[in-house]
Amino acid sequence: MMRKARLVAFAAIWALCACNPQPPKTAATPQASARPRSSASPLTLVVTGRGTAERPIHVFQQVHNRVDYDLLASSYESRGPQNDMRSIFRNARVTFSDPRGSKITASAPQAVVDQTADAVTLLGGVVARSAAGMTLHCDRLVYRRAGATLHGEGNVIITDRRGFWATGSSFDSDTSLTHMRMR
Repeated sequence: MMRKARLVAFAAIWALCACNPQPPKTAATPQASARPRSSASPLTLVVTGRGTAERPIHVFQQVHNRVDYDLLASSYESRGPQNDMRSIFRNARVTFSDPRGSKITASAPQAVVDQTADAVTLLGGVVARSAAGMTLHCDRLVYRRAGATLHGEGNVIITDRRGFWATGSSFDSDTSLTHMRMR
């Protein structure tokens, strides 16, 4: 009987071992990639607004307690990720100021403020007047904030109160229109 009990115990242990197979040999785990996984694309914002004749949209850029440009418009639409927006303004009037205090005010049907390019572009028939009395007409005017410079293109006409009159296809100037190159 003892022999039969040992045989049953041995058969039970053998059966249990057969039901529990050995774990598979561990395969080499792949090394973590040195390249980070791509992050989710940034959230793109769309912001719109509409002003009135009495209360237009008002946007300005200020650097070290000095207003770089001051923009008034009837409406706007901004698109892009935060701190990297591109805003389009309708019926815009922009006053640009340089570090020496010179100012020029420009009006156009459309103005684009591009934070990435750090520029303000006026489009669709620009008329600008300097504090010194010069008048500028062009199709497109680009203000680059980094150097406080203006670049105008298309049907450029510049006049002043003393009878000065010049035309060209493009020009580059400071904001006072005193250091100008016309082409």
